[in-house]
Formats: sequence, structure tokens, C-alpha cells
Amino acid sequence: MKATTIRKGVVIMFNGTPHRVLEFFHNTPGKGRASVSVKLRNLISGNQTENKYAANDEVDEADVHSSSATYMYNDGSSFFFMNSSTYEEIQIPAEVVGDGIYYLQEGMAVEITTFQDAPIGIKLPTSVILTIVQTEPELKGATASNSPKPAVTDTGLQLSVPPFVKEGERIVVATDDGTYMKRAD
Repeated sequence: MKATTIRKGVVIMFNGTPHRVLEFFHNTPGKGRASVSVKLRNLISGNQTENKYAANDEVDEADVHSSSATYMYNDGSSFFFMNSSTYEEIQIPAEVVGDGIYYLQEGMAVEITTFQDAPIGIKLPTSVILTIVQTEPELKGATASNSPKPAVTDTGLQLSVPPFVKEGERIVVATDDGTYMKRAD
């Protein structure tokens, strides 16, 4: 594919490994040649890098596959999923799951990305509902202070929540950055 067709979310080969395009910018100066600047995330190591391509450069699209699966359980070092179409069990090491361990819940539907038949990542829903198991109590009469307080969820995620959130409450959390969104209905 031509460098000018690169878009956010596309997976390309860079230095022999698959990288997802996080950001791209087409630069067409008045003089000179057009170029494409990209910010990439290595799907194997998770590292981010930036690169620049000339507009007419050829870029190889990575041969990655996604399949839907359901999270079943973990044994501490690996996470086990069931492929939704073939019903095969898929074992993924904790390092590949990464911070996803704080959002996975039994029966949750995810997308598993594979490269050369090996799982290299999972795509979670955009938000999940978690239960607060530890946080400081709300200070009575402290209406002037609306600063967030630390909390821990049932999955072990540590995050900041508004002062009115109490232990035992269910909240909606964004999976991309682990931030509090709202109380669950």
C-alpha cells in the first residue's frame, strides 16, 4: 500500500514486526515532496515509535487476524479464552494481556489479535463496570473540596474517583486509560 493511504488503526510492518498506527499526519509543503509522519505502537513489545515516509513509499500491511473470543479464567500466569466461532481454548500469557488484566471479567467478549498464529494482543470493550472495594470515606461537610480520592476495584485497578463514591459501589471505567467515567446504573 502507498504511504498516503495509511490511516489510524491500520497495522503495518515496520522493522520486521507488526505496528498499529496510532496517529498520522500528511504533510504537503508548498515546495518539496509530500510526506506522511506516523506514530506507531509495536504490537509485540508495546513500545511506541515515530517514523516518516515519503508520499510514494510502499508500506507493507501486516498479516494480522482478529477473532472474537470470550474470557473464561486465568491461572495467574496465563489467561484462557474461548474462540467464539471454533470453540477452541486459547491461552495467552499475562505479558501479552498487559493492563487488560484489570478489566477482564468472566464471560466478557473480546477481540484477540494474532500474528503468525500467535496471539499478540486483545481488544477490550471501551468501558467496563467494576466494583469499588477500597476507598476513603467521604468527608461530611467538605463541600469546598471536590478533589478526587484514590480507590481500588475488585480487579485490583487503582484509580482516582470523585469524593462521593463509596466502597461497594459499581462504577464505569474507561479501558483505554483506566479513568472513572460515571456511576453504573
